[in-house]
Amino acid sequence: MNRIKGYFIRKKSEYTGSHRSYSIQMTISISFTIVSVCSVCFLSIMLYQQFVNKTKDITIERTEQVLNQAAINLEDYLRNMRRISDAMYYTVIKDKDLGYESMGEEMNLLYEANKDNLISIACYTNEGMLVAAAPVANQKENLNVTEREWFQEAVSQMENFHFSTPHVQNLFDDPSYRYYWVISLSRAVELTNDGKSTLGVLLVDMNYSSIEQLLSKANKDNTSEYFYLMDSSGEIIYHPKQKLIYADLYQENNLNAVRYDDGTYEEVFDGERRLITVKTVSYTGWKIVCVTPITSFQMGITDMRFFMVMLVALSLLTVVVINQLVSAQIAKPLQKLNGSVKEWETGNLNSDIYVGGPIEVEHLGRALRATVAQIRQMMQDILVEQEEKRKSELDALQSQINPHFLYNTLDSIVWMIEGERYQDAVFMVTQLASLFRISLSRGRTVISVEDELKHAGNYMNIQMVRYKDVFDVKFEIDPEILCCCTIKLVVQPLLENAIYYGVECMDGEGEILVKGYRQDEDIYIEVRDNGLGMPEEEVRQLLKENHRVRKHGSGVGLINVHNRIQLCFGELYGLEIESVPDEGTTVRIHLPYICYSEKTRDKLEAGKWRGQ
Repeated sequence: MNRIKGYFIRKKSEYTGSHRSYSIQMTISISFTIVSVCSVCFLSIMLYQQFVNKTKDITIERTEQVLNQAAINLEDYLRNMRRISDAMYYTVIKDKDLGYESMGEEMNLLYEANKDNLISIACYTNEGMLVAAAPVANQKENLNVTEREWFQEAVSQMENFHFSTPHVQNLFDDPSYRYYWVISLSRAVELTNDGKSTLGVLLVDMNYSSIEQLLSKANKDNTSEYFYLMDSSGEIIYHPKQKLIYADLYQENNLNAVRYDDGTYEEVFDGERRLITVKTVSYTGWKIVCVTPITSFQMGITDMRFFMVMLVALSLLTVVVINQLVSAQIAKPLQKLNGSVKEWETGNLNSDIYVGGPIEVEHLGRALRATVAQIRQMMQDILVEQEEKRKSELDALQSQINPHFLYNTLDSIVWMIEGERYQDAVFMVTQLASLFRISLSRGRTVISVEDELKHAGNYMNIQMVRYKDVFDVKFEIDPEILCCCTIKLVVQPLLENAIYYGVECMDGEGEILVKGYRQDEDIYIEVRDNGLGMPEEEVRQLLKENHRVRKHGSGVGLINVHNRIQLCFGELYGLEIESVPDEGTTVRIHLPYICYSEKTRDKLEAGKWRGQ
């Protein structure tokens, strides 16, 4: 009993030495703290995300307001240009017969009234002939306006107004040699000449700088975002970095943005996440686009982050204090129960187990008290099992060499000496000595496969002398397994059985093969004979505990070998038997692939390998 108590104490020391343990109070405190911190962090992240989303919504709303205002201003400007075109068409052109009247004076008056926003007004026939122009009526020579895009669009779609992209106006000879960037508004008009109606084109050139100033003002009011204007095909009309774009030093995602409907979208362009807000300008199909980098939302978020960190820190401190108080109250009865269990672990099975505290702890104490009696019985069973194991090992060792085998061997040696066969006698004595030396193995149970096969070889050398010309033996061993571990005296009993129950009476036709090889992480040693064999029913009974065979060998039976292998290596290993009547028997030893060393040997003999 004292030995078993000492065993449990050692096991406890080994366990506590290799596993760091924590008190239940610490466990509860840490667990509650982790849960609380995670909850606080989750709520903080949610609040932070709400703040970021709200900031984003505010930014988008403000951007849409600015964009709408810019669109309204631009629409007012374009609407004014349309009014000028309508005034010229409906009050001048329709009232004039070009056969005997001129529209130049009225056109000049209309230009003078709106010259802050205009560059020129001109009217052409459908053949491209200039009818009138203001303020300059001297058209350049060899100029064919019918090839101009604004002219072709007006003629092909007569019912619409047509706005061009920014371009340099170079239709007329300007005495000041100044040429302006303009946006042309063209439309088809009906001209009257000698009472006959013909098709013409009215051209109103707007000053591009007016549109540029209008959108530049919107860009100056916003440092983190910018606005640009493009036509319905995606060609840029205005951009704050227009010169860089023309020089291919800057790129804009306008060809993708032109496909967007009015609204706000998120995109990634040149590795930058940004929001795109689009607003379509009436009458033209133009689109004003506002680009807002996502990084602009970070304004004011730094303070929010600091607030979240402080909130988490304060919550953590509060949670730790509260958890310490709560966990101490919960853990106190458990600590008392643990103290009584520790005394019991020292080997004092008569110690009083604490019973008290909450219902669960009280029930646990009572259950532990009831367990003590069961453990006492289990310890007694272990004692019996250990004693049986010791007796089994002693029986196996005592019956390793049959006195009958030893007597026959010594008798053969005497007979050889009397017959003056001294070399054979020396050989027999040497083999017998080697056989005994490996059998003893300094009291070790685990030896290398190489030593075990040497022992088997010595045994077979002796038997070959005794059974001369009765059978042949052959060893086919993979060198890779010679360094592995095995239980001693597992091959020799199989060879005995192969001789006595297999090939002893075969009159020179007997063959015994010892084959060793590795397969995956296991090794196998087979003993095959071509002897009498046995039926399948008998094979199934050989490894059963209640099976007894006639004594004819060393006394170390197959069940003994099988049990000792499983006792050392586990139930996955042991003997496997295959036999066919009149064909022979194969007994296969199944062992794990474990390299032999003193450390491994000691570990196996101490029973610490099983279950690993």
